[in-house]
Amino acid sequence: MNLFTESNLSPDLLKAIGELGYEQPTEIQKQTIPFILSDARDLIALAATGTGKTAAFSLPILDMIDDSSRKIQLLVLCPTRELCLQITKDIKNYTKYLPHLKTTAVYGGSSISEQIRSLREKPQIIVGTPGRVIDLIGRKALDFSEIHWMVLDEADEMLSMGFKDDLETILSETPAEKQTFLFSATMNKEVERISKNYLTNPHKISVGSINAVKKNIAHEFYVVGYRQKKEALKRLLDANPNQYSIIFCRTRMETQEVADFLMQNSYAADALHGDLSQAQRDTVMKKFRLKNIEILVATDVAARGLDVDSLTHVIHFSLPDDPEVFVHRSGRTGRAGKDGISMALLKPEETRKLKQIKAQTKIEITEKKIPTGEEIIKAQVGGVFEKLFTEHDDIFEFDNNLIPDLSAFSKEELVHQLLQFQLKDLATFYKDRNDLQEMRLSKDSDNPSSRRERGRDRDRGRDRDRDGGRDRDRRSGDRKRKSNENMTRFFFNLGKRDSLKKVDMLDIINKATAKSKKRADIGDIEILDKFTFFEIDKNYKQEILNNLPSMKFKGKDMRAEVANKD
Repeated sequence: MNLFTESNLSPDLLKAIGELGYEQPTEIQKQTIPFILSDARDLIALAATGTGKTAAFSLPILDMIDDSSRKIQLLVLCPTRELCLQITKDIKNYTKYLPHLKTTAVYGGSSISEQIRSLREKPQIIVGTPGRVIDLIGRKALDFSEIHWMVLDEADEMLSMGFKDDLETILSETPAEKQTFLFSATMNKEVERISKNYLTNPHKISVGSINAVKKNIAHEFYVVGYRQKKEALKRLLDANPNQYSIIFCRTRMETQEVADFLMQNSYAADALHGDLSQAQRDTVMKKFRLKNIEILVATDVAARGLDVDSLTHVIHFSLPDDPEVFVHRSGRTGRAGKDGISMALLKPEETRKLKQIKAQTKIEITEKKIPTGEEIIKAQVGGVFEKLFTEHDDIFEFDNNLIPDLSAFSKEELVHQLLQFQLKDLATFYKDRNDLQEMRLSKDSDNPSSRRERGRDRDRGRDRDRDGGRDRDRRSGDRKRKSNENMTRFFFNLGKRDSLKKVDMLDIINKATAKSKKRADIGDIEILDKFTFFEIDKNYKQEILNNLPSMKFKGKDMRAEVANKD
């Protein structure tokens, strides 16, 4: 029975969505479709990704649009090209039996002249990203003076991506009498600001809440030191074979670093972030959808609009600040009725942030230990059989006579030999490999007596070393003063996160002092995560201060200042 028939949509729409397999409306569709069909107020609708928001706003509008008019009547704005294309595809599917309704997608990274040509066909529906819509308004290719409906999809993301001015410009081109709908997967202060600025006395629909977390997702967290996070990630991936997952990172740089690490370790992985060109983004997403890559490392913004139903895992390499983003990320797995797993890798100091997430979302998140090598090999054996017993198409034919006589082997012996062959490299990697240090510390910390003993040892060590340490520090300080008295120590604003290496720092210093007749003496160079300290002959102090700020390293501005004694 198709319960969409109760929504009073036209037969042509019902026929199209019936062929798409739509039978029972989702909760957001049950509440939104009748509201839009019968109420002229603006709307804020909050629902998680994968709940059918596009159908919720587009089906009732499509039912009311005047297909005899050649004016633009519906404008849908969304933050990314991927989401723009997904919404356009869905609307075109819904209008399969409405031949006079035309939809055009306009977005950056594609030929603007081709999009202008498609606009000459007079579509009634425009789906676009703010930047490209602004460009087309400037070229007089878009006229929104007669639109009746405007949809801001993922509006909070549009603002966080810097589209505030673009939104205001676009809104100024639309009539005041239009009906505006704001759809979002998350609810935060930014959404409230949008509603006050852009909507008039809006009605609110909230499907469930951020606490209504999918029951079929298991949530786990692992505590490791920052320097061990990548190794811990590798162990989690190896302990969960045959996975199809997204790994979420906070920054573009972290995203690329993690993806590079995985690719260097022979995982079928790639990165998706804002520094990629549109062509690169399209290539990565196509490979991920086709499962040519099985692990996608992404920022939250870059993953918007990526609609994949069969993800087995979501891994939070870094925790988000907003608990709703945590729920939103996790909700990308466990879709289409399947079970999913959400894993979070935490630094010890992040456990407090996780408590806040648990308190606000009421998610049950279980702490687990990073798998040992032995546990990983057991999981891999299970993964081999899981893949073996999955249905396979016969790709090639071969003569059974090519199979040698195996009668000398028992079933167990044969399987043993095949598994040794299949898992040889992985088993060699983990053989005699120590468990992660944080695991050992965690085990010790569970034992109160061991904590007390460690405390006593530290106290005894401090008492024992205090006097001798003073002498060593004094002697070391004397040597440093002698070696550094002719040097000026500088603070430099770039570090390891900027891919800065010692050879780069030497090159930068030499270029900044290149006009001197004599090459400057360079002392210690200490490259830290976010910044660097270096020493140089004090006679070159002014050259560094004058010349270095006009230079760039990999497109980034450089700044140096004399470091204080501390």
